[in-house]
Amino acid sequence: MNAIDALAAPTCVIPSYEYRRERWRNGLGWTREILRLPDCDDWALRLSIAEIEQDAAFSMFPGIERELVLLRGEGLRLRFADGRCRTLMPPHERLRFAGEEAVSGELVDGLTHDFNLMWRRDVLQAQLLHRPLVGSMLFFTEPQVGWAIHLLAGQAEFEDRTLPPLAAGDTAWLAAGARTRFALSGGGELLAIRVTPA
Repeated sequence: MNAIDALAAPTCVIPSYEYRRERWRNGLGWTREILRLPDCDDWALRLSIAEIEQDAAFSMFPGIERELVLLRGEGLRLRFADGRCRTLMPPHERLRFAGEEAVSGELVDGLTHDFNLMWRRDVLQAQLLHRPLVGSMLFFTEPQVGWAIHLLAGQAEFEDRTLPPLAAGDTAWLAAGARTRFALSGGGELLAIRVTPA
């Protein structure tokens, strides 16, 4: 798989109402898929929001790195087969782990929604940043750098209205390519994911 081709998928804004709801690979829960690059079964990057309604084993994804961020709910306890245990608590605690690890999720107190970043480690690298949005933020795409921006709360819009505005829950993909400056202004908080070839 070519990392450059995956990162060159067209720049766009994906409103939250367009996310595709589907069953987990193991059938034990639901997810709303935000973005898949390339858009096929053999993807290199995938963003989704897991809806965890009951204690359940997570699907396994060999060769994939994962980072999970608690979006909504009172907490999610992750139990790994090697005995490790980590509890993600509000607001927006997160954990990175390997997709081939056996892990089960246990609800602390009621259902949770969890942002799920996954990338194929032999193709891409991904760095997830959680930042406040106060005024304006700049993002630069380059031939080997793309950005995914998920607005956690608030409202935002791109300078010159080059793309539609973002409401809470929406996501923008800024494709790798010629060096381009994107200025995002507004108020709230966001997840910004910098994606580059491995």
